[in-house]
Amino acid sequence: MFEQTFVEGKTKKTYTVMIAFLIQCGLVVVGLILPLIFFTDLPKTTLQAFLVAPPPPPPPPPPPPAAAPVKIVKVIPRQFDAGRLMAPKSVPKEIAQIKEDELPPAAASGGVVGGVPGGVAGGTPGGVLGGIIGSVPTAAPPPPPPPPAPKAVTPKRITIGGNVQAAKLIRQPRPVYPPLAKQARISGTVRLAAIISKDGTIQDLKVISGHPLLIPSALEAVKQWVYQPTLLNGEPVEVSTQIDVNFTLSQ
Repeated sequence: MFEQTFVEGKTKKTYTVMIAFLIQCGLVVVGLILPLIFFTDLPKTTLQAFLVAPPPPPPPPPPPPAAAPVKIVKVIPRQFDAGRLMAPKSVPKEIAQIKEDELPPAAASGGVVGGVPGGVAGGTPGGVLGGIIGSVPTAAPPPPPPPPAPKAVTPKRITIGGNVQAAKLIRQPRPVYPPLAKQARISGTVRLAAIISKDGTIQDLKVISGHPLLIPSALEAVKQWVYQPTLLNGEPVEVSTQIDVNFTLSQ
């Protein structure tokens, strides 16, 4: 009886151990091996969050601007209003005392203490430097002579009327009456503009008016005329004038 009981109990114990072993193997497979085979991908957003560095922190805000310094204007109370003394509105805490410096003692001689370089013994303050001993003032120097008057500039050429200049003629050859003009009974006046040089000779001649038959004879005669030199401020000058040459049939 004991042997049968022992054998039956042994059989049931081996069967129970096998079942427990299988259950444990199944649990190991489910807990360890299946997750290695059937895995799932990590979310892409989560993966990037792990791989990408975090953004830098924002810069700190700028400091606030410094407050403008407050300028304190000190108002000095007026003591006079339209010439009248006004009472102060507030009594000052401290009263300033003005102390005047004492003047140096005056020298016995009346001069400057220590003397003045170049001064004279016994002189007076504010005296004339270089004066005679005893502070006697010297006579004022004579005024400088006035500058010489500028010398008048003599013009090189002056204009004189024909009648005035004709009085200075020294040599005056008469013009020859052209025969053709005499036969044609032509007469008249030939007017010339002349420049007389400093020595009195004719320098330049220009025709102003006149008959063409009379002009050549007038020019030929006037070129030989000679005048007295015209003086201005003691110096000879050129003269611009007009010369009239008359042709009449009575010649």
